[in-house]
Order: sequence, then structure tokens, then C-alpha cells
Amino acid sequence: MYKSQMLINARPVASLSGKVDIIYNPANREPVAEVSVGSRQDARMALEAAKKAFPAWSRTSCQKRAELLHAAADIVRERSEMIARLLTLEQGKPLKNARAEIFSSADVLDYYAEEGTRNIGEWITSPHSRSIVLRQPIGVAALITPWNFPVDLLAWKVGPALAAGCTFVAKPPSQTPLAATEFVRAVSDAGLPAGAANVVHGPGSEVGAELVENPISRKIAFTGETKTGRWIMAHAAMHIKRVSLELGGQSPFIVCQDADLEAAAAACSQRAFSNMGQICISVNRIYVAEEVAEEFTAKLVKRAEGLKIGNGLESDVDLGPMFSEGQREKTREHVKDAIEKGAELISGGLEPEGDAYEKGYFFRPTVLGRADHSMRVMREETFGPVAPVMKFKTVDEAINLANDTEYGLAAYIFTNDLKTALCAAEGLEAGGIGVNVNNVVELQAPFGGWKQSGLGRELGHYGLEAYLETKHIRLGL
Repeated sequence: MYKSQMLINARPVASLSGKVDIIYNPANREPVAEVSVGSRQDARMALEAAKKAFPAWSRTSCQKRAELLHAAADIVRERSEMIARLLTLEQGKPLKNARAEIFSSADVLDYYAEEGTRNIGEWITSPHSRSIVLRQPIGVAALITPWNFPVDLLAWKVGPALAAGCTFVAKPPSQTPLAATEFVRAVSDAGLPAGAANVVHGPGSEVGAELVENPISRKIAFTGETKTGRWIMAHAAMHIKRVSLELGGQSPFIVCQDADLEAAAAACSQRAFSNMGQICISVNRIYVAEEVAEEFTAKLVKRAEGLKIGNGLESDVDLGPMFSEGQREKTREHVKDAIEKGAELISGGLEPEGDAYEKGYFFRPTVLGRADHSMRVMREETFGPVAPVMKFKTVDEAINLANDTEYGLAAYIFTNDLKTALCAAEGLEAGGIGVNVNNVVELQAPFGGWKQSGLGRELGHYGLEAYLETKHIRLGL
């Protein structure tokens, strides 16, 4: 089996306790790796290493930091096949999607290599003084990431942290630590000072808690559940730490009467079922104008039933298994609840049959009709491949339905009317709005949520600013 150790002070290390855990492939439940499991003490060691490395790294010129980040991106690409295969084995997503994730993470490093060189400050003149405004690295950052995109979402944090001059300790998800650790190892191998990039495995209740509560860390960047985000926010307040929280979502998808239904169905299918619906910006609720609801639903069902499910290592697979039995059971519960409350099961709703699916956590893409807001699937984040469809009479009604949630990460609308598109985009309560597109992620633009979907922004220059403190220096003449 593959063995994964932690990375502290540029060295692979086992946990102080010697504890290990086994990672299983969700496609067949076979063991694929043995992982060192750390504790609070291991996390403290990593924080101390990052603290020791911070003065030298923070004083390194932005040009030199850019050179090292570009070199790190090159190393990630060189090792992409190995890292992508580990990602598929531990998480289940098709290998083609895993490769895309690794290359995307390298692109993030390249982007922030250049963005970091544009942190040039300001010069302000007054009659009797001059003011210099500097933006300096905040200190040691704690980076805590989820299992659905363990490399890409870590890169969103590693890139700006290093470009800003911060050092970091990363806690990858306990269930999928392999690819994330290899990603950080590649970054470290580019020539960073020892201790600038660290990884500690272990449970959030110990390792994550130490990273949040220890006064050494000055910045917490977290992607995950809203409940955990609330805990981090409360405990980070003890030391007034900077926090970035990208939390849960419950994304609506509005299809207007004048929309291109074929394009809308293709976009909806991809965003509802990709990665088995285990994406924070997945389509969770679909609102369709009643005049075109039947036609749109038929097109969506055709798309869903044309997706091939299987082991992610197979070359022609569209969807792999779900990540865990817990995720699959939650999906079953949401589907069952919807049907009991009057929804129509149009397609899917159960596991695929056959020997190839017997051991894995597979589930068929599911389309539900006659959905309404009494159903859990329309109120909670399923994080599974379920697409519930609800009809609406007017666009204003659809917007009100879309906003009827505590979440606000992403929302989508398909229409060919410019006024409808603009008014809906302005009225939808979410951090990212997709108009005739099914993805609100753009490397140069901000990403983050409204309401209980989080605070702070990642990507773009906004992501870099999250790791910088502002300092005003006033000079008397």
C-alpha cells in the first residue's frame, strides 16, 4: 500500500503517537493507503516550524517568491499523473476529472506568483506630511480543506498565502489526505525555506482545533460545513484572528420560458451530477417556468440517463462512486422524504445494478418532479446527485423561491432576455451568479458566499488581500 506521512519543516514525518489510518477506495472499498494520524502535539510542532520560517519568507522579495511559485507549479504538473491517480483512488472521481483538478491547482500557483508582484502599496501626499500604505503578510496561516476537491481548494489557499509572504500549516481532510499532501510536497520541493509549507494529518477535533486555537496562527482559511465554520469563527475570536470561511450551499437553477432549453438542460445536468453532486456550488434546486417545464425535464432526464457510472480509473466513465456510505444514505433519505411529501421520481433514485457496483458507494443520477419547499431536498444541502424540479409562474416568484434559504453561495439563471438576466442577477442573494453558464468560478474573480455560506473571498486579488495586513506610515515634513 501507498504510505503517506506528514510534512513538517520540509521533512516527511510520522505522527508522534505512531498512529496510522487506512484509506479505502470508495469504488470497491479496497485499502489503498496507510496514513500517519497526527494530534495536537504534531500540529503545535508544525506551527512552530511555520513561525520559525516566517521572518525569512516574509522578507523574501516578491519576485523571488514568484520564481519559486512558478517552479512549484511546474513540479505539480510533472507529478500530475501520480497525484491525480491518488486523488481518484481516495475520493472516487473519474481520473479525467482528477487530472483537471491537479492542472487547475498548478494554474492557481502560477496566477498568484504574478499577483504577488503587484502588491506595491500606495503613496499619499498632504500639505505637511506624506503617507505610505503598505500591505504586509499577516503571519502563519492555518489552511483547512474538505474532501470533495482536496487539491484545488487547498491551492486556492496555498497560492495567495505564499505569494503574500505567509507560511502555513495545512490540514487536509482525514478521509482524502493523499493527493493534498503530495501537492504540498511538490510546492515545498520547489525550494521553499524549511517550515514554510507544512501538512499535518488528523481529526478536526484535535489537529484542526489546535490550528484554530493556538495563538501562533494569525489567519484561518476554511472550506467545509457551516456548522464547523461557526465553531471556527467563535474560537478564532479568542485571538481576533482573520478568518475566511467558504461554507455550505444550496444553489438554485432558474430556467425561464425564453431560455435555450437544450443548453440549460446540458448545463444543469453537468452541474447537478458532476462529482456525484458533491460540489459546494452544485445545482440543488431547479425552478422552471411552467410553460416549458415538461420539455426541460424530459431533456434533463435524457442527459441524466446517458451518464455512465463506474470506477473512476476507467477511461470512459462520467461519474464515479459517492464518497462514502454516509453521503449515499443522506441522499437516499432526501429522495425518500421528497417522494413521501408528493414528489414524483422520474429517473434514478437507487443504486445501479450489477457486480461492478456491488462493493462501491454508487448511486444513479436522480431527477424528481413536483418538488416544493416542504421537502428536505429543497431546504438542505444534499451533496448527492439529485435534481428536484419545481415550476414557477413569474420570474419574480422564482427569485423569491431561490432566495428562500439561509445559504447564498451560488445561483444560476438561463434566459435570453437581457433585462431579466440583469434584474435577476442583482436580485439573487448569492456571492456568485451564473447567467447562461453553470460555473461561477473564475481564477481572476472573487469567490465566496453570502448569508450562512460564509465570509471573505478567495481567488483574484481578493484572495491575496486576505493574507495581508494594511499598515499606514505617516511622515511629517
